[in-house]
Amino acid sequence: MRSLLLRASLGLAAFAALAAGPLRADPEYPKMGPDIYDVHADGSAQVAAAVSQAAAEHKRVIVDFGANWCIWCRRLHSTFENDPSVSRALGKDFVVVLVDVNTRSGVNRNADLNAKYGNPIEHGIPMLVVLDSSGRQLTTKDSGDLEEGDSHSPAKITAFLASWAPPAR
Repeated sequence: MRSLLLRASLGLAAFAALAAGPLRADPEYPKMGPDIYDVHADGSAQVAAAVSQAAAEHKRVIVDFGANWCIWCRRLHSTFENDPSVSRALGKDFVVVLVDVNTRSGVNRNADLNAKYGNPIEHGIPMLVVLDSSGRQLTTKDSGDLEEGDSHSPAKITAFLASWAPPAR
């Protein structure tokens, strides 16, 4: 009886693992690692949800335009996620939206959203756009200004964030 239950449990576990496999898509650029930008997401819907969340939480929105092939996009994302001072400032005052603007197979992803904010990616990626909690564009930032050597400067990023944080309540 115990053997039968064990085999049934293992069979169910194997089935669950196989069924869950298709839920996680392969990275768009496997040599770059897991995707950080959702290649299927509607950027306008992402921003609308972020603005709604920002309004409820009295925060601002940072729209991070980038692509999964972009090493500087990945470096900026890593600093956002892994530097304690940067991640603390982001979590306190901002809702971050990662918007994929890759061009693949002749399709410019989220081109309408890029156009809405004045085509910031014409100057390269990653590009940051700060919105207030009503969705009004406050500024656009070329992330190159935040670089230092072969990475992004946490001090430059936190200074930028402090300058665009919402007013104290």
